[in-house]
Amino acid sequence: MVSFLPSTTGVLLSAGAGTRLGRGPKALLPFRGRTLVEVLADVLLDGGCREVVVVLGAGAGDVRGRTDLARHTVVENPAWAGGMGSSFQAGLDGARQEDHVLVALVDQPGLTAETVARLLRAHRPGRVTAAAYADASGQFRRGHPLLLDASLRAEAAASAGGDAGARFFLQAHPELIDLVDCSDQSGGEDLDTPDQLHLLG
Repeated sequence: MVSFLPSTTGVLLSAGAGTRLGRGPKALLPFRGRTLVEVLADVLLDGGCREVVVVLGAGAGDVRGRTDLARHTVVENPAWAGGMGSSFQAGLDGARQEDHVLVALVDQPGLTAETVARLLRAHRPGRVTAAAYADASGQFRRGHPLLLDASLRAEAAASAGGDAGARFFLQAHPELIDLVDCSDQSGGEDLDTPDQLHLLG
């Protein structure tokens, strides 16, 4: 485990129904002998977040019953079907108010503790620090996780809605974003469709 950085709470967005994948909530997909939500929540802790808020939505009762998330804070978003925006807000609301927040997605099985630690080390006050991944042409694209400075949380949460978490906030403030190359850790892919199940290894 890397050094403990007490100023950042991890938020794992795990509320979706996984409709396009067709296998129920992605949180429950088998991964490394456990479930995706359990493994990735622990990755956030291992990377240096002082605690993790897991946001559940679709099948929340089933997810709670089939996982061990006792190390983490679990919040349920009853409005999950309206899109990621409300889950993003619920996650930020569940984090300690004085903390920076590192937002990760449960459908990114390539997330590593080193990616998390790299973002925490690179973060500068008043900024947004985002993982970036090189595409086939060598150009970097912004991805997740995304580290929001504590001073930016309220504005980012207020801008969220529908399927947009931090997207509108980031579009309005590109000058605040620092990209950190994490291409050596993963490709940053989301697990959305059956042809991507190979990402689970």
